[in-house]
Amino acid sequence: MEGLEVTVLIGLTILMGTLIAPRVRLALPLVLVIFGLLLGFVPQLREIQLPPETVLLLFLPVMLFWESLTTSLRSIRRDFRYILPMSTVLVVASAFAVAGIGLLFGMPWETALILGAAVAPPDATAVAALGRLLPRRMFMKLKAESLTNDGTALVLYAIAVSLALGGNITPLSVTMSVLTSYVGGVAAGVVIAGLGYLLLRRTSSTIVINVTLLLIPFTAFLLAEIAHASGVLAVVVAGLIVAYVSPRVTTASSRRQADAAWPFGVFLLNGALFVLIGLEVQFVAHEISAAAIGRLLLITLAVWVTLLVVRYVFQLLNAPFQRRNPALPSRGAKARSMAVSTVAGMRGAVSLAIALSVPVASGTEGEIAGRDEIVFVTAGVILLSLLVQGPMLPAIVRWARFPVDHMEAEEYELAERTISGAALAALDDLAVEHGVGQEIRDKVRAEGYQMLEFSNARALAREQAIVDAEAQALDVMLDEPDPLGGGQQIGGGADAGAAEASVALRLPDATRVGDDGELADGEVRTLQMIATSADVDVMQRSPLLRHEEHTRLKLALIDRKREVLLGLRRDGTVDDLVVRRISARLDLEQVRLQGIEDYD
Repeated sequence: MEGLEVTVLIGLTILMGTLIAPRVRLALPLVLVIFGLLLGFVPQLREIQLPPETVLLLFLPVMLFWESLTTSLRSIRRDFRYILPMSTVLVVASAFAVAGIGLLFGMPWETALILGAAVAPPDATAVAALGRLLPRRMFMKLKAESLTNDGTALVLYAIAVSLALGGNITPLSVTMSVLTSYVGGVAAGVVIAGLGYLLLRRTSSTIVINVTLLLIPFTAFLLAEIAHASGVLAVVVAGLIVAYVSPRVTTASSRRQADAAWPFGVFLLNGALFVLIGLEVQFVAHEISAAAIGRLLLITLAVWVTLLVVRYVFQLLNAPFQRRNPALPSRGAKARSMAVSTVAGMRGAVSLAIALSVPVASGTEGEIAGRDEIVFVTAGVILLSLLVQGPMLPAIVRWARFPVDHMEAEEYELAERTISGAALAALDDLAVEHGVGQEIRDKVRAEGYQMLEFSNARALAREQAIVDAEAQALDVMLDEPDPLGGGQQIGGGADAGAAEASVALRLPDATRVGDDGELADGEVRTLQMIATSADVDVMQRSPLLRHEEHTRLKLALIDRKREVLLGLRRDGTVDDLVVRRISARLDLEQVRLQGIEDYD
């Protein structure tokens, strides 16, 4: 099929999956994989092949960079003792365990090790697509693990391919390969992120900023590949650095454009990848003889079960070395948490890319034995991960009975109140600095108090809702009504809180006048005389100047809020994702005040 036909077909498949997934109550990736399998029954569509360099050089840099931008640095620092062994030692253990299974089923050792390297790492995009039901901290741990374990898997893959092609592997060469991969990958990411920072701080053009951000992941991957290091790790490191510095070197307009474009682009790439996975399964199934299908299905099932068992056992062995989590006080709660983490470790794009990257032929050694088997088993494991672990995950999470985590909501409310209070405290100084009159100052102060009271009311309403929910749960447990009538007062309390909040929002506005030019108390106030020239109509010019003063003061307050917010992030008081949410709101307000930038 022609490229345009394939593009339209995949686009229509993603569109149909997006429409159908909510109706059948299945995750979109699962629906898209099923659609890919169904399309694979058409012989012409089954011939659509996914070149491995397409996944490694086009799909992965974009998807990993976006996942890095939306990852919490504080979570990585806090759970580093968990993330490091899970992204290194566990990958090696999983690869060798799978290689052992391959040997039991008659695979050559080198082929089995390549298979182990392919299926060992859980995939960041699969975790991001299907892991949103997890508690926030567990989701961030899995995401960080999945972002960094690909480097280990690719080093193992390179070693296994070298063995299969007759290369000489020594402990020294393995050590150097690992060091080059990790150190070189980190260095490449730091260098490219540093160059991007230097460029971004010298421009305020939205187009220039976002083109620079788009080039950073590809350039980091390219530099790492030139140095024979981990391109995946280079992209992740560059993304984490850019995420930290971007509020200071990008503009509100560029961030709003990026926040709209990047998720949409990643959504399309993810959707296309899941459709192509289904097609690839059909392709390799038809390429292999019918007699070998049964054996390969057994290998696929055995490898999938082995990966789950190894992951759970490794977590058990690693638990004594981890920092205690106060949210999981009992032994049973920890075991349930490990079970959820095990099911959530799904395979995806990286595994498929590694399997497809197995050399088809070599000028000296020929084709690697069992390449079709590697691709078939890898695709089958990905399919089982998506079609079995994906639907199981919601049920496992409900069974685990995780305590409700209100930390993110509490930090959001704390940050909102802190930055609002800091802005109000600095209002007079900023007004003097920007030459803003008393009337506009009073108006902005009223708006600030309105926002602060709204934040306080929302925090109180959330706390009251928690108390009411606990009381209601206790009533159900005791199977008797609340003698104080709390069940009826829950809704009333919420309504009352909303009413109080709405009353608090109706603050007096000194600049509001009626149609006849009178204030609420009947006092008539004339417009301020700002112009000095007798030829200027002050009745027309004064509102424009007042609007300019109001805009200047509001922008100065937004800058003050953003400065305090970044200080909270730097001190570790609030999480990076909370900062990102509030920054997005501040950016929207700033764009509303400044207007949309003309890109022509």
